[in-house]
Order: sequence, then structure tokens, then C-alpha cells
Amino acid sequence: MKKDRRPKKEKHAAENLSDRSALSDYRRYRVEPGTSIKLADIDPNDTGSYLSKDDLKEELQQHCERIQNLQERLYAEQKHSLLIVLQAMDTGGKDGAISHVFEGVNPQGCQVWPFKVPSLEEQSHDFLWRYHAKAPSRGMINIFNRSQYEDVLVVRVKNLVDEKVWRERYDQINQFERSLNLNDTTIIKFFLYISRDEQKRRLESRLQDPTKHWKFSSNDVKERGYWDDYMKAYEDAVNKCSTNYAPWYVVPSNKKWYRNLVVARTIADTLDAMNPQFPPAEEGIEGMKIPD
Repeated sequence: MKKDRRPKKEKHAAENLSDRSALSDYRRYRVEPGTSIKLADIDPNDTGSYLSKDDLKEELQQHCERIQNLQERLYAEQKHSLLIVLQAMDTGGKDGAISHVFEGVNPQGCQVWPFKVPSLEEQSHDFLWRYHAKAPSRGMINIFNRSQYEDVLVVRVKNLVDEKVWRERYDQINQFERSLNLNDTTIIKFFLYISRDEQKRRLESRLQDPTKHWKFSSNDVKERGYWDDYMKAYEDAVNKCSTNYAPWYVVPSNKKWYRNLVVARTIADTLDAMNPQFPPAEEGIEGMKIPD
């Protein structure tokens, strides 16, 4: 059994945070392999046992600090890596989750990769090529803002390829993630789930705020017309591609503060289970003196 070498203070903090009510346990948002979820059965307004942002402010800060400390050890150890996948409808909160959860993390050990419409070069390769190229090296945390799942989501909804093609991609994605996992990359995937009404409210908020106009696109309005198709596509992607080595979490995200807590706690606990360690000091360093 691998010995737990965390400092006592850090172990106690993690244990205390793990003692929260089952109502706030992030693991209930995990889609277990072999199960089939229906998004209609999940309440995007769910906030567990919390009633307001103030109820979890301190706990969220503790999880963010855990991420900072564990990321430092992961980067120093250089043995394993973490890939975080974020998917959501427009305004779903991918950017917000990244900025809140990873505030204070050393940017040397963390990279964010947004995936938009494939370039001509990317289109000339297999659909997974551009994602494999951005997979994390050992010691790194990489965040995919959109991901390989775009090729079974927008591609499916917009009929950009034949059905036979996108259906085969579920297995290809599973194999891709399994390959990364076998090469020391831990993978966790989040679908930030908001309601259609909440998306409307957020889009209207962008229209009313001149500082947010740059984030608004008329295409966002067009995409709302495909809402039901996207929900079905997300259901299939989550159900077919949640595995023990790359699980999906469907995170209720109408309340941004609760979304941040669930994402932060999941990431912190995942890093904690990876248990990265600082490498041993160079032999003989104890008696070394720094010359004037």
C-alpha cells in the first residue's frame, strides 16, 4: 500500500472537508460506467446543502488552496499529469470555472487549450490529432476548453459528417483516453449543465453590459434553436464515454458559485488521490553553505 506522505495539516484539512454532508458530495454527479443518465432528471439549479454563495465561500477557498499545493507537488515530481475536460453550452461557464478554480495556480504547470473550429491543417489529420498534440506532459495540468467531444456534439447536431462516422467516434475517444491514462495521465471530464432559461438570462445580460458585448455572437442565438438536439448529443456522449479511467461529471451550473465548488472539490480530491510528492533533496545538501 502506498504510504500517505502528506503533511499532517494537509491531511487533516482534506479529512475535514470530506466529512461534509452527503448532499454536498461531488461524487453524486459522477456518471458511473455502464449507467445511463437523463439530463431531464438532473436539476441544474441544484446546490446540494448550500443556500447561498456565503455558505461555501470558505470551503471553496480551501479547495482552491489544495489545488495550488498539490499542483506544485505534481509539477515538481514530473511523474504524472492531469487532463481536465470542460464542456458546456454557450454561456455554460467554462471560462468562469477556470478563472475561479485556478486562480493562484502556478502558470508554469498549468495550460488551458481552447478548441474552436478546426484549422485547415487540423482538418487534414484525423479528428483526434489536434487533441493529442495538446495532451499534458508529465508534471502538467492541462485544461481543454471544449475538447474531442465537439466531434460527437456539434458535428452530429449540424450533420457535418455521416451518422456512421460520428457513432464510431465514441469508441475512438474511449481508446484515446485509455491510451493517455496508460501513459500516466489522469482524466476527469465536466459537463457544466445549465437550463435553457438560464442561458437566455445570461445572453440577455451580455447584451445589456457593453463590457460583455465582445462575448456575444448572433450565432449564440441560432445555436439555441438546436437545444434539444444538443441535450440528446450530450446524453449519448456522457453515457457512452464515462469510464473508470476518464469519468464524466454532470455539474449543476445555474448557480456559478456551486459550480465552482463542485469543480474545485473534484479536482482537488483527484489530485489528492494521485498523491504527488516532492522529489528527494540532492544528497549532501544539508551541510551545504552558500558562499558570500
